[in-house]
This record gives sequence, C-alpha cells and structure tokens, in this order.
Amino acid sequence: MTSSIEKAAQRLEQLRAAGAFLPSDVPMPEKFTAAPSPAASATSPASPALESSAFKTQTVPPAAPSSKSVHINLTALAAAGFVTRNAPRSGITDQFRVIKRPLLENASGRGAAAVPHGNLIMVTSSLPGEGKSFTAINLAMSMAMEQNHTVMLVDADVARPSVMQALGLPPAPGLLDLLLDKKLAVSDVLLRTNIDNFTLLPTGLPHPRATELLASDAMVDLLAEMGQRYSDRIIIFDSPPLLLTTEARVLASHMGQIVMVVQAEKTLQSQVRHALSTIEFCPIRFMVLNQARSRGMGAYGYGHGYGYGYGHEQDAVGQRVATPA
Repeated sequence: MTSSIEKAAQRLEQLRAAGAFLPSDVPMPEKFTAAPSPAASATSPASPALESSAFKTQTVPPAAPSSKSVHINLTALAAAGFVTRNAPRSGITDQFRVIKRPLLENASGRGAAAVPHGNLIMVTSSLPGEGKSFTAINLAMSMAMEQNHTVMLVDADVARPSVMQALGLPPAPGLLDLLLDKKLAVSDVLLRTNIDNFTLLPTGLPHPRATELLASDAMVDLLAEMGQRYSDRIIIFDSPPLLLTTEARVLASHMGQIVMVVQAEKTLQSQVRHALSTIEFCPIRFMVLNQARSRGMGAYGYGHGYGYGYGHEQDAVGQRVATPA
C-alpha cells in the first residue's frame, strides 16, 4: 500500500505539471542560502543582484575629448595659388616668409618689446573683397611650416565665411556653436588636418544673430579662454571687414596683432585711414598691399602682387609696402 507521504508527493508533482504555483517553488531568501566555498566563488559568475549593485556604484571616467580630422587636398590648394608645405619654391611663398617673421617674433616674445596676447593675430580689411581670407589662409599655412609653432586658423567672418570653402571642405560646427552652447568646448569642434601643426576652427552653423554673437560677452570669454589655454599656439582670426560691421572692432580689441589687407588701386586712402582709426588701441598693426603690380625686387612683388616693408603709415597708402602702423 502506498504510504500517505508518497501519495502527497505524487499529488504535488501532478499540480506542478498542471502549471500550479506552489509556495515551495519560491527561492529561499539570500540569508538562508549556504555561503559558497572560496573555490566556487573564484570560478562561478557573479549573481545578477551583485552585478546590478556594482553597476550602480561604479564611476566610469568620461572619455577625453578628441578633435575631428579633415583632409585638405594640397595639390588643389597649390593650384589655386595658396602656400603649401611641399610645393616648389615660389614668389608667394617667399613673400609670406617675409610677412610672417615679425609676427612670429612678437608672438614668441622675441620682438623689440613684449606684446600682450601676441599669439592672437587678426587679419582684416577695410571692405569686403580685398583678399583678407586669402591672406589669412596663406599666413597660417606659412606659419605652420615652422618647426616650433602650431597654428589655429579661426574663420571669424561670420557674415561671409569663406575659409572652409577655399580649403575645399564642407561647413562644420565651430565658432558660433561654441558661443551658443556653453557645454561645448573648443576641442569638440576643432578640426585636425593632414597638415602638420595646423588646425581649423570653422565659423559653425549659420545663425540669424551671428554678428551679434561675435560681439557678445560669450565671445569675450571665449577669446580669454583661447588666449590662456592655447598660449603656446599662434591663433589667426579671419575677421569681418572693419568698415562693414562694428563686430570686427570688438574682436580687434582683444588681439595682440592686426594685419590689415589693402587692395591696390581699389581701396581709397580715406577708407584705409578710417579703418585704421577704428583699431588705434591695438599696439601692433601691419599692412599688406594686395594685388600690387610688381616694380622690381624692392617691392617683393614677384609677379604676385604682395608687398611688405617698413615705413610710416602714410607711405603705405598708394605704395607697394606694408607697414607696422
């Protein structure tokens, strides 16, 4: 005869087979389970409860920000008349070697006197179309050839950006995005290039208040940060023309050096003088006469129309020289 215990066990098995939930099926609380042996702990995976607890308390350090990379077609750039590292020696390359030298000396503190924020260089003009962006790119490319300097080129002409297009690159987040989003860092939008020692900060995405942003307190803070954080780097700003907007004058007030481009046989002397009067507070001002007709080696023309030299401000107007004003 089957015992009562055996009958009860059979009945339980029948209930389980039918899908019934029995109290004995509930797992025992953790405090009643036997502790695993050291050997078992070393080989068995952690329980889900322990994994969840570890996940909640573990702090994962944020990944270090890294700049994006872009590729500049140096062959196309050289064909367009720009200075490139591996291009054969040319007149324009030699001209920018002459133009950059005093700027580099001031930026590195080797000039006649110390220049505050000498590594912040603004390239501008009186009016649009005088060649300031062309000059800014060539100046940055020439400086990047130096062994002891790194260069950042900032497209700060927010109304008419042209640096990225001239370099054959698509638009990208940049300066305006930094001014709008305080969570962004310069490293988030800075572009590394295939040119040694040369990085780019684009204008950024279009914004209806772009010119106002350039004159905002956020821009002042950004310039202060860039001047301190990147004190060992030459930062070149392609800025708006001085007589077109007042934002360029605000930007100029934070620069250590200014290069003003003047188009030969087009820009009026009165326009040049007016533009210079708006940046009187900047201690170092150079002028470069663009598209000047070469008249011998004294003008450093080499057929490309760039002149550079030293003299008085009045001598710069109507002659093929550029002067520290």
